[in-house]
Amino acid sequence: GMNGAMAMAPMESEEAQEGGGTDSRLQDAKMIYTMDMQVETTAFDDAAAGLRQLVEDMGGYFETASVYNYGGDYYTIRVPAEQYQNLLTQVGKLCHIVRQEENSQNISEQYYDTESRLVTQQTKLERLQTLLAQAENMEDIITIESAISDTELTIEQLTGTLRSYDSLVDYSTVNISLEEVYQLSNVEEPAQGFASRMGAAFRSGWNGFVDVLEGLAVLLAYIWVPVVVLAVGGVIAWRVLRRRR
Repeated sequence: GMNGAMAMAPMESEEAQEGGGTDSRLQDAKMIYTMDMQVETTAFDDAAAGLRQLVEDMGGYFETASVYNYGGDYYTIRVPAEQYQNLLTQVGKLCHIVRQEENSQNISEQYYDTESRLVTQQTKLERLQTLLAQAENMEDIITIESAISDTELTIEQLTGTLRSYDSLVDYSTVNISLEEVYQLSNVEEPAQGFASRMGAAFRSGWNGFVDVLEGLAVLLAYIWVPVVVLAVGGVIAWRVLRRRR
């Protein structure tokens, strides 16, 4: 029994160590979070200004901002990873979310592999520099200097890769398509009585009539030149026919 207890002790210790290692790996996981959101609002200017203020207050920035003439903007926003979920919540309060797609990527293996390779190359560079200081043969000096140049280039590339990883991990990416609408979509309205339904029907009919008039106005704005030309031509033709008669 004593032998069995003694045999179990190291196993339990190893399991505890492995468990601690797992927790440590989870804590040190390098995660990249990306969100694509399609949102809409009936107060476009207020929503756009509120979004900019929100990003500024969270310590983020706009990586890109595209403004379109038809009442829509597209933003690529970078915010600190710890503010990522808070930003999503606040955007949902500021605008009506139509669609959102989240993507998370664990790059821990690539990150720590690159970090390990960087340490190896830095150690190699130190050894090459030591060999260069001790070299006396010109051929050896040229060979070592070439190896040092290659190693420095590798170190620069690995450092750039780690910086890119750090940027993606430390700052999450949120792509937002903001659109102005007359009425929010996919919004369930509460049950209404007969009077409310009649009022809603009249409002809907009036809004439809206004939409038709606006559509005609926009259409005329596009084709006013041909319309004027045809009108002038018709007047001239009418006068010519009248003179002949």
